[in-house]
Amino acid sequence: MAHQPDSPEVDISAEFPFDLHNVDILGSQMAYIDTQPDSTTHNGPVALFIHGNPTSSYLWRNVIPHVSPVMRCVAPDLIGMGSSSNPRNLQYRFTDHYTFLSTFIETVIPSSPVLLVIYDWGSALGLHWAHQQAELSNTGSPPRVLGIALMEFIRPFRDYDDFLDREEVRAVFQAFRNPETGRKLIIEQNTFVEKTLPRGVVRGLTEAEMDVYRRPFLRPEDRLPTYVWPNQIPIDHRPSDVFDIATRYHDWLMRTGVPKLFFWATPGTLVSVKKAQWYARNLKNAKTVHLGKGSHFITEDHPKNIGMNIRDWVVDTLLAKAC
Repeated sequence: MAHQPDSPEVDISAEFPFDLHNVDILGSQMAYIDTQPDSTTHNGPVALFIHGNPTSSYLWRNVIPHVSPVMRCVAPDLIGMGSSSNPRNLQYRFTDHYTFLSTFIETVIPSSPVLLVIYDWGSALGLHWAHQQAELSNTGSPPRVLGIALMEFIRPFRDYDDFLDREEVRAVFQAFRNPETGRKLIIEQNTFVEKTLPRGVVRGLTEAEMDVYRRPFLRPEDRLPTYVWPNQIPIDHRPSDVFDIATRYHDWLMRTGVPKLFFWATPGTLVSVKKAQWYARNLKNAKTVHLGKGSHFITEDHPKNIGMNIRDWVVDTLLAKAC
């Protein structure tokens, strides 16, 4: 575990080299990347990439090209985010997002074995789905889940100190969750997109990249998802339903033998160095990859490293096992 932090990668492209597809989910449109949309067979293995707040499938633009030669890749824009619809009658709570995402999975990849590539809120959604699959199987091993590649993931946090160990970042999220300041910061000032996002990228983001991330949230009335997400983080048993869900999927994650690929960075945000070292020792059947210097949006700092490690792990571990 003794690693020297490496600098972020250079020449990271802002280009989005994919066509977006659309599918009707519960009366709204969800946009998604699909690297094999015209395949004659759609029951083969799929790498499902799930983003978090306030991003979209654009987050994976420089990761997927390394994985797509060995596996079909699908990456949705969560409802209300990216190029997906932003229905005004939705509260955008965790359970709302999960309903849309689980329906998306059953619509677009209904029978495919799935490699979950998950991050931030995408980790909570993906792990909840995997745990639900395990519960349905009555064996503890979800038959559709080939493996789990995870990074900067959400777990049940005991308190704010457990949530974030950097005081200045912790104070920002406490302000986001304060009813008197949160809406002003996020809805009126778009702080989550304009400040929290670029501060979480060590190399910074170019204007071209920021323009893509801004696009879904140009108007205050479109920013509700970015406001609700930080208020759904399971801290000190609140919100109680999300805390309970996170507790159950985290307990399952720690005991399941499903193959795992765990990425971490220094200093990290949701996953500190100390916590990363704990997970490296305690996750079952896991390969651990230290990326070097990184904060929260580590796919924007180390996309090639992440993509190549996923590709090699798929070939050496997941597909080899399947054969």
